[in-house]
Amino acid sequence: MMPNVAIVGATGAVGQEFLKILKERNFPVEELRLLATKRSAGKKIDWQGRTLEVQETTAGSFKGVDIALFAGGSASTEYAQAAVADGAVVIDNSSAFRMDPEVPLVVPEVNPEDVAWHKGIIANPNCSTIIMVVALKPILDTAGIKRVVVSTYQAVSGAGREGIEELEAQVAAWTKGEALKAQVFPYQIAFNLIPRIDVFAEGDYTKEEWKMVKETRKIFHRPDMAITATTVRVPVLRSHSESVNVETERHVSVEAARAALAKAAGVVVIDDPAQDKYPMPWYSADQDQVFVGRLRQDFSCENGLNMWVVGDQIRKGAATNAVQIAELLL
Repeated sequence: MMPNVAIVGATGAVGQEFLKILKERNFPVEELRLLATKRSAGKKIDWQGRTLEVQETTAGSFKGVDIALFAGGSASTEYAQAAVADGAVVIDNSSAFRMDPEVPLVVPEVNPEDVAWHKGIIANPNCSTIIMVVALKPILDTAGIKRVVVSTYQAVSGAGREGIEELEAQVAAWTKGEALKAQVFPYQIAFNLIPRIDVFAEGDYTKEEWKMVKETRKIFHRPDMAITATTVRVPVLRSHSESVNVETERHVSVEAARAALAKAAGVVVIDDPAQDKYPMPWYSADQDQVFVGRLRQDFSCENGLNMWVVGDQIRKGAATNAVQIAELLL
C-alpha cells in the first residue's frame, strides 16, 4: 500500500523542490497533502497530473498521513509533534530536533542505520553538514579522521528565495548605477563576501559554524571529533562549495583517497588539474551528487589531505536528503 504524504511549507523553495524530487525518484504516493501558511492557502499546484490545493497547516492537518516532510522554519516546532501524535513519521528540515538525543540525524549515504531507532521524528542535517559528511565518509572508512578544518562558500539561495531575489536586484541596480539595498543579508552581497551566516554564538563562532561541528559529530557518533568551521556567504545563486582539510589517523595517499571517493555512494570525483577540471557550483546545481576535486596532500602535517567539495544545498543539502530518508522508511 502506498503512503499518504504531507509536505509542510509546500510553496517555499524547499517545498517546491520536494515536489520535483518525489516525481523524479518515482516515490510512491497515494495522497499528497500540500500544507503552508494561511497566506498561501487556496493556491493550486499541478503535480503528476493532479491539481492540488494548498491547505493551511494546523494541528489537525495530519490525520491519515504516513510521512510528513517538513521544509523547515517555525512550522516544525509548532506542528511536528501533532503530526507524530496522528501517526505520521516526520522528516524535518529545520534545526529544531537535530541535536535532540532522541532524534536520529541522518544522511542516507553515511548513517542509514540510524533511521531504525526513530521515535516519530527524523532530522535532516544542515545543508553544509550534509555536503561535507558525504565526502568525509569514504575518508573516515579508509584512514580514520583526527581533525577537520572546513571553510564554506555558501550560495544566496541558502537564505531562501528572498536571498536569490536580493542578489538579482542588487546586480540589476548596479548595472543601472542605482543604490543597492540590503535587507535579507546584513550587507550588500553582490560583488561581496559576508563571513557571517546566522547569528554569532559561543566563542564568536556563528550558529551555522557550530551546526557543522556538532551535527558532524552526531552523524559519525564521534562526540570528540576535532572540527572547526568558517562559513561565508558568497554571491552565487545555487550550490554550496567547501574547502575541507582533513588530518587522518592513518596515512592515506591522494590516489587511495581518490579511489575511495570514486567508489562512494553519492559522490562524483572531478579531479584533473592537467585538464583544469574541478567541481564548481554552476555545474553542480540541480544535481543530487556531491562533487569532490582538488585532492592534494597537505604538506604541513603528517597525514593531511585537502579537498574541494561542492553540492546543491537545496537538493542534496535539503529536499533530496529528506526524500532519501523517506525511501529508507519504505
